[in-house]
Amino acid sequence: MSENANNDKNDLLNALNSVSEVNVGDVVTGEVLAKDDEQQLIVGIDDTGVEGVVPQRELSSSQNFDDIKQGDKLQLVVTSRIGSDKEGGSFLLSSRRLEARKVWDELAEKSKNGETITAKVSQAVKGGLVVDAGVRGFIPASMISDHYVEDLNQFKNQELELKIIEIDPVANRLILSHKAILQAQKAEEREKLMDTLHEGDIVEGKVARLTNFGAFVDLGGMDGLVHVSQIAYERVEKPSDVLKVGQEVKVKVLSVDFDRNRISLSIKQTLPEPWDGIEEKAPAGSVLEGTVKRLVDFGAFVEVFPGVEGLVHISQIAHEHIATPGDVLKVGEKIKVKVLDVDPDRKRLALSIKALTDKPKESSSSSKSSNRRPSTNVDNNSRNNAPDEETGFTFGDIIGNELKKNSDDDNNN
Repeated sequence: MSENANNDKNDLLNALNSVSEVNVGDVVTGEVLAKDDEQQLIVGIDDTGVEGVVPQRELSSSQNFDDIKQGDKLQLVVTSRIGSDKEGGSFLLSSRRLEARKVWDELAEKSKNGETITAKVSQAVKGGLVVDAGVRGFIPASMISDHYVEDLNQFKNQELELKIIEIDPVANRLILSHKAILQAQKAEEREKLMDTLHEGDIVEGKVARLTNFGAFVDLGGMDGLVHVSQIAYERVEKPSDVLKVGQEVKVKVLSVDFDRNRISLSIKQTLPEPWDGIEEKAPAGSVLEGTVKRLVDFGAFVEVFPGVEGLVHISQIAHEHIATPGDVLKVGEKIKVKVLDVDPDRKRLALSIKALTDKPKESSSSSKSSNRRPSTNVDNNSRNNAPDEETGFTFGDIIGNELKKNSDDDNNN
């Protein structure tokens, strides 16, 4: 064989040896050869002697199909083989997935190092939130906040700091948590709170949750409970009647137990005391307008000022005998009352309705019958059900000298 023939043979062998094999998953460089009618790029894969196609949808977010020209070089990832001919077949290529691969690599590195990421919420779906972290990420509903969230749509388009819980690039799975971030922040704030919060302090907070028994107020790092009885001096049926979630409130710290994660708070103790100056506002003999708040066996509780209730004993409701206060009064009814007695130290206010009405004339027979009627008697059950000191009075306060005086007046008439 001639020397020239040997050289040609060696050149051919060298050329064959220089051709790289193309495998799915390889990152390759491709030169744009043409664009076809199906909006695809035809590219030649460097050092392989084979071609591939890049559909428009497989371009990265930074690439524009119309701007790409013949001869441009693109970094691509091989996603699949087109056709079954191993020698003459071509490959499906993508720059979008190569970009995503880089994002996955960055996310994996951050997860390994315990770093957090920031991503924008793209949509709320059943069960959680979808975010754009360069790749699709998902926040389960249970990992969105440190408390129950009813409306997930409120997070749409928000940028959230997130902790990577699970990452699997092969399965295209990225699970994230915002709750973990909030818990970490609150743990840090709680440490500061433990050093600064003391019983008796007056601080500001934000209403976090409302229940039937009270309101939880976020003090920054920990929630405290304002019991329904500590919301206002006047009677509050439901906390939601006077408070709203997110409302800024001033509270007094009643007790602190960090070991049990309990803080008791009061809103009403930051407000002016309603009984202050009651002797000037409601002196004995004055006439006031009030609202019937409660009816009990022994009388009616009437609110004459916010947080100030007085008792109209059943014997002071009407001149004639009544079986129960509910026979003539209704809760919520507006009435006028006369102040019989004021005890500011014990927060007692004795009131009368009948003192504002004329006593009807009675026949002698009815007077005798009236004299025989034990109108001021209250059974033991009524005594046992009398309200505590905070309500304003007790049964014993009411049946003293004032009732004796009224009975004497009736007999003299």
